[in-house]
Amino acid sequence: MPYYVQMARLRLLNLGLFTTVQIQTQPSGPDEIRWEIEIQERWYLIPKPIFKLADRNFNVWWDEMNRDLRRINIGLTLIDNNFRGNLESLSATVQAGYTQQLAIEYIRPYVEETQRHGIGFYVAVTQSGELPYMTDSNKQRFARLPGTHIIRQYDAGISWYYRGHYAVRQSLTLAGHQADISDTLLQLNGEYLGKSRNRLRYGDITYRLDYNGVDNWNYPLHGFKSVNHIIVRKGLEGFGWQAQWKTETGIFRQLRNRLYGQAIFRGRLSLQDEVPYFLQGALGTKTDYVRGYEYYVVDGTHFGLVRFDLKYALLNHTFRNLGFRYLPELPLRLYPKLFADAGMVHNPFPGNSFLHDRMLYSAGIGLDMVSAYDFKLRLEACVNHLGQYGLYLHLNGE
Repeated sequence: MPYYVQMARLRLLNLGLFTTVQIQTQPSGPDEIRWEIEIQERWYLIPKPIFKLADRNFNVWWDEMNRDLRRINIGLTLIDNNFRGNLESLSATVQAGYTQQLAIEYIRPYVEETQRHGIGFYVAVTQSGELPYMTDSNKQRFARLPGTHIIRQYDAGISWYYRGHYAVRQSLTLAGHQADISDTLLQLNGEYLGKSRNRLRYGDITYRLDYNGVDNWNYPLHGFKSVNHIIVRKGLEGFGWQAQWKTETGIFRQLRNRLYGQAIFRGRLSLQDEVPYFLQGALGTKTDYVRGYEYYVVDGTHFGLVRFDLKYALLNHTFRNLGFRYLPELPLRLYPKLFADAGMVHNPFPGNSFLHDRMLYSAGIGLDMVSAYDFKLRLEACVNHLGQYGLYLHLNGE
């Protein structure tokens, strides 16, 4: 398949609207080419059940929280990925369980004929009866108020999007936030919201710049991408101000026929050190962690993390003719891999942390599974610099 045809196919797939795209080209004149494009639409209106762990990862829930079923979130997100047929996205979430949430989000990527400018907004109300109120020796300590909420959060924001090039997108988001905590939590940690307050109000402006020059946005194997955020927060009640720069940059290469290599860097710099515990998370939360340290949390203001992977395309098979309109084919890809990570966190107020301001590193082997509707699963076995071995399960990308 010619390069330009392959790129056109990948661009259509990366829209997230189609399960399959087939393109045929043939000359139709001296200076003309006839394109025949056959597509199979995804199911745009997706009732997406929520069944996920409230803990940072599966291993923490399984080992440290003793597989407590109360620490599971259940609910439903109704998503229309092609609302009104204009590639608009509209989603509404109702969630119960460990954390309760009501949320709505709308994104219209294009509002004019040049298809460069877009808009969006979100509103969310979240509450929970339990949360980590402090970090003790790189472990989270939890406070719980059965039958009521220990924290309630209100978040709302509006966004403007600009896409001047296929691979480049910019956005500017203006948001407001409020967090209220119970007196019980305030007694356990007076600096949870800062300055012994039980209410924190702040606004922020976030500028985001994306360059996404990879082949597949869901699971890249070739190309370069960089996602950068500049965030300025101003406290209306609870703290002064904070400015941050965050980045995620990845390089992906095909080394040989089925052999692939990648390097990913994530980092954050903060211009203010004294921030509430509520806003301190660094390594060990969400996707920012050194593999092999899944059981630890390292709070701080600045951090850097680098990941190296060498993977082999063991299986790339598509099960066809399944008989479902919105899933006529089921792709399955398997990638055994070797990997190594390194990272560091700076914390000017470390408390009893023994992992801050020192190099954290690990190495191991793993297996990635990729399938339809952006499904990803990672199984990884590794050893960290403390000499601790572990087998870890993740349901997201790297």
